[in-house]
Amino acid sequence: MDLKKIFTLVVCLLSFLLVNAIEINQSNVSALISLKIPGNDAVHYPLVMNEMKSGGFDYQLTSDADIPVTLFQNIENVSGNKRITLFIFASEDVYFNFGELLTTEARHDDCLFYMPGFWYRKNLRSPKEAPSFHTSDSWVVREDRLSTPLTSIFDTKSSKQYSVIRIDSFKYDALTSHKEGEVILSGKTSIGYTGFENVDGKAALSFGYPYKEAPNTYIRKLTLAPSVTAYQFLKKGESIKLVWEIRDSNVSDFSDCVKSVWEYSYDLYKPVPVKTLYTNDKMKEVLSNFFVESFVGDTPVKYYSGVGLNISTCDKLEVAEIGFVGRTLLNAFNALEYGESVNRKDLVINAKAIYDSYLTHGFSKMGFFNEVIDFKRNIYDPIHSIRRQSEGVYAVLYYLNYEKKQGRKHPEWEKKIRHMLDMFIKLQKEDGSFPRKFKDDFTVVDYSGGSTPSATLPLVMGYKYFNEKCYLEAAKRSVKYLEGEIISKADYFSSTLDANCEDKEASLYASTAAYYLALVTKGKEKQHYADLGRKSAYFALSWYYTWDVPFAKGQMLGDVGLKTRGWGNVSVENNHIDVFVFDFADVLRWLAKEYNEPRFLDFAEVINTSMRQLLPYDGHLCNIAKPGFYPEVVQHTNWDYGKNGKGYYNDIFAPGWVVASLWELLTPERAESFLNSK
Repeated sequence: MDLKKIFTLVVCLLSFLLVNAIEINQSNVSALISLKIPGNDAVHYPLVMNEMKSGGFDYQLTSDADIPVTLFQNIENVSGNKRITLFIFASEDVYFNFGELLTTEARHDDCLFYMPGFWYRKNLRSPKEAPSFHTSDSWVVREDRLSTPLTSIFDTKSSKQYSVIRIDSFKYDALTSHKEGEVILSGKTSIGYTGFENVDGKAALSFGYPYKEAPNTYIRKLTLAPSVTAYQFLKKGESIKLVWEIRDSNVSDFSDCVKSVWEYSYDLYKPVPVKTLYTNDKMKEVLSNFFVESFVGDTPVKYYSGVGLNISTCDKLEVAEIGFVGRTLLNAFNALEYGESVNRKDLVINAKAIYDSYLTHGFSKMGFFNEVIDFKRNIYDPIHSIRRQSEGVYAVLYYLNYEKKQGRKHPEWEKKIRHMLDMFIKLQKEDGSFPRKFKDDFTVVDYSGGSTPSATLPLVMGYKYFNEKCYLEAAKRSVKYLEGEIISKADYFSSTLDANCEDKEASLYASTAAYYLALVTKGKEKQHYADLGRKSAYFALSWYYTWDVPFAKGQMLGDVGLKTRGWGNVSVENNHIDVFVFDFADVLRWLAKEYNEPRFLDFAEVINTSMRQLLPYDGHLCNIAKPGFYPEVVQHTNWDYGKNGKGYYNDIFAPGWVVASLWELLTPERAESFLNSK
């Protein structure tokens, strides 16, 4: 092809992009400013865009009424996107809230909606007590709820995607005396709002400043409250500048929308690693105190008490838990491996005691793990979960593999684990899925397949350890289910055990499951699993923060300097950040090499560095009573489990799984070493 033809094609492509780029003008934009005098209801003033011929601005936004603010707006093309810059000048002291609506050509009923880390499709997997279409088809939320302060609308008919993202330095937040209704901020905030609205049957992007939430605000788990609108003070003679960017593009489906938006927002925000002084060795040294101070050795089953603790004491409780959220067996393996590497006999003795006691007392009549044992009430939870069972088998296989390398054999453990994996195969449904919850006699309690990928990991490991192809075939059937029912439908749900909704762990486990299969297959089959892992990885990534949420003075997390980039939101129901990562950083590094995708490699480092920040040690306890008991429920937005709210932790936490997750982050390529071992 000659240069003339190439030039012609480029010109045509640019012309196509310009013609199809969304326009911003009086026909599809509406704006409103609300002004409040303390002690009085706010007054709302619709604004009209008037094109300006001079003065350095593109538009002036005017009201029919005489208002004590002047508003100008510029619109410029930046890399094919429309950047909106708003200037507000105060001629009197004012308290204001500004909002803008950009109406698309898409029918609202044809659209799926996406707010990273909070809203996927229509949130119909979530109950009506959480934000979802069950309650309303229009939602706006404060930006710090979102892993990126962005809203995207995907038109399923035209395959067009529209998005709005906020551009700011995000340095400030302010306290308020109330959480609903019209509230006046105690100082300056950087937090605005974003969302989508149904405007006469058309889907519209909604954005503004400072924050508001409607039709409800979400204050704690399964608790919707009345809407809130915040008012920012602007002193006479002062001004404020606000910037948003509008983007539209063609995408193939909702998965492509999520991928496209993540890459775009990542490139725009450019999150960098967090500077910390905590090396892997330092992290493990401090975290190992959890193994010491949480150990319970006077019960039939020895364990680490890591569930339901109070942050102010971290006192032990009489509950032993195998997997989510206690992770006793994985912690015991970590303590054993680490203890022997640094000659800590106390860690080794306790870890071995845990494994020995579980071998004797840790199984049900049928041979499943007793997942949750309450010694205070002397009861076992009669309901099993595929996730906890899987996480227990996963831990034991690491333990057995390690012990074999040390020349130590455990035939009884091997027999138990073989039996469990055989029962997994019996439990697996024809479509490849696993029930979420079941009884000891295989009676299904919860048929949901959302937890299926948690079983894939131990099945692949069991295939490798025992050289049993039936385990590999079961793992492949499980991922075939994931491909058909979850990944291809972009419908990641209910992988966790304490929520029924869209959640991070569903996509993270799906991506990790595909990664495990890719590590033990070759050729086209390997490539297929790698493709599935990559596709689901974008959904997992969408839950992780690309920006640093601001905190108000006096909010502990801000006062200790927490940077939220690299932390992951949890689910639609549980709107807090945590350090759930386990294998995922390794998955990202592996995918980065497979697909030559530097964003994955770079963001894995952001995650790796950022999740170290709240390490509690003497002189830096971060409101945790004991060193090494890493915090769990990190409340970064206006939401809580019932205690403390933004800038703090809930008073009850489960450091057991947190320590296990961080330990895997600090032990890179663990799965690859296991699956590639001879």
